[in-house]
Amino acid sequence: MKPISVFAFDAHPIVIEGLKAAFQDCDDLHLAGFTSEVRTVAEQLAALGPAVVLIDTSPGTGATHDLLQRLHAAAPESQCVLWVTQWSEAESFRALQGGARGILKKTLPVAHMFECLRAVGKGGIWIESSATNDAGGGSGGEGPRLAPRLTAREREITELICRGMKNKEIGAELKIATGTVKVHLMHIFEKTGARDRFDLAISAHKTGRPLGPQKIATVPSELTNLGTGIM
Repeated sequence: MKPISVFAFDAHPIVIEGLKAAFQDCDDLHLAGFTSEVRTVAEQLAALGPAVVLIDTSPGTGATHDLLQRLHAAAPESQCVLWVTQWSEAESFRALQGGARGILKKTLPVAHMFECLRAVGKGGIWIESSATNDAGGGSGGEGPRLAPRLTAREREITELICRGMKNKEIGAELKIATGTVKVHLMHIFEKTGARDRFDLAISAHKTGRPLGPQKIATVPSELTNLGTGIM
């Protein structure tokens, strides 16, 4: 099986050296390129076309979101993972809506980083939560507490909500009426105790494993905020 190709950007050259050494012992992940110069990232991605891009967020939140947009334009097939030291949940979801497909904390072990890169490389979405990390890192456990309480359709809708989709988009994806989506959302809120869509998305990520492979081919880059309520 062909290894998942990864490109890494980190502003600190010593971190790049550590990544190069770590990837040497990993058979299913290949470090195809790397740089510590943010101005060269988009150009190298366009040339290499890696499956996953690991992005250091130390340049700052605004600069990182601008970089995400440039990278999506340069290499739309490459999936971005943000490598963070401390980001809020709101910043994490904004990044996911801006095109990122993973939020990974730098304080976690190398094996955990590889697990994230594999998941994103296979089409999944990965987000760390403070609750998970405080418990010792990892996405372990027996999966979301939400899952056993929700029907298959409700789990599908929850997953699409986590990806920032609006009711009309969810209805089109699942081939059901927008009104039916609203009814399902009412039931989901009742079962989970979520106050709104944002609270539901945070709970789904915080209490369980990263989302599995995407069921939708593309996610519009112009997605707006998750919003509130069932609308």
